[in-house]
Amino acid sequence: MMKLNRRILLSACAAAAWVALPAQSAERWNMSAEQPDGNYITGVAKSFAEDVAKATKGELEIKVHSNSVLFKRPELKRAVQTGQVPIGDVLVSVLGNEDPIYEVDAVPLLATDFDAAWKLWQASKPAMEQRLAKQGIKLLYSVPWPPQGIYTKVPVKSTADFKGMKFRAYNAATSRLVELMGASPTTVNSGDVPQAFGTGLIEAMITSPATGVDSQAWDFSKYYYDVQAFIPKNVTIMNARAFARLSPASQKAVMEAAAAAEKRGWEEARKQTATLTQTLAKNGMVVGKTPPALGADLEKIGATMADEWLKKAGADGKAVLDAARR
Repeated sequence: MMKLNRRILLSACAAAAWVALPAQSAERWNMSAEQPDGNYITGVAKSFAEDVAKATKGELEIKVHSNSVLFKRPELKRAVQTGQVPIGDVLVSVLGNEDPIYEVDAVPLLATDFDAAWKLWQASKPAMEQRLAKQGIKLLYSVPWPPQGIYTKVPVKSTADFKGMKFRAYNAATSRLVELMGASPTTVNSGDVPQAFGTGLIEAMITSPATGVDSQAWDFSKYYYDVQAFIPKNVTIMNARAFARLSPASQKAVMEAAAAAEKRGWEEARKQTATLTQTLAKNGMVVGKTPPALGADLEKIGATMADEWLKKAGADGKAVLDAARR
């Protein structure tokens, strides 16, 4: 009950922080950030907030609340859209149930390095901006995660080793991937991963080395396979009405800070990937490349999921892929 009351109070405070104020007056906003303070994506959010405060000379101040204490991942987009919080970040692929365009970066092996992921982002961003704008949401910037790898308690060589295994999923695309691998998908939020492993709810997962370090994966799993399946992204979104209330100068400052945050975020992801993977090894995990048979299986699964995604996304999806491949 105390936790519930705290959530209600925080949500109320978040909403109250951006109640309409007279033009040109100062705004104090709360920002809901998904990840803990030690995660570089949250670090980028805090730098963004600092840049905004400095550039607007205090007209807009943003307080970043990390680790989803304001809103959990499934709640965030709706919270921004309805004004419960004016700004927040979310894993964009979790919006795939609304529109397949949002989950293009979760199609396995479509973009497995940062150069390809950036091209895919540039190709898909306009379509996402249009869809979000229709719902009163402004897209500010993206930050990629490191390429996704597989964590297990036991060694594996091919997807046959995953048959019947309880495997963590975190969106519709990863659930489908797990199914095609022959495992049993179980949706678990990143903050609940250690407990899920400890209680036997899951036995394996596909996620980034960043989440592995955040959750101290070495405490509950032994093997990390750097399969580089895909590179998902978090996007920071803002309530369009809240943005419109800012002065033109502050609007310009927000967009410039967002561009700087995106540049910083993509650079940081590149730098952090090797360091985070090394941290897994330093803490006793067996870090290895993709076993040949598993790689061949994943290639087939990736082709299947790409075909399925194109059927769902239609002409818009084809246009995105064509642009990304140019």
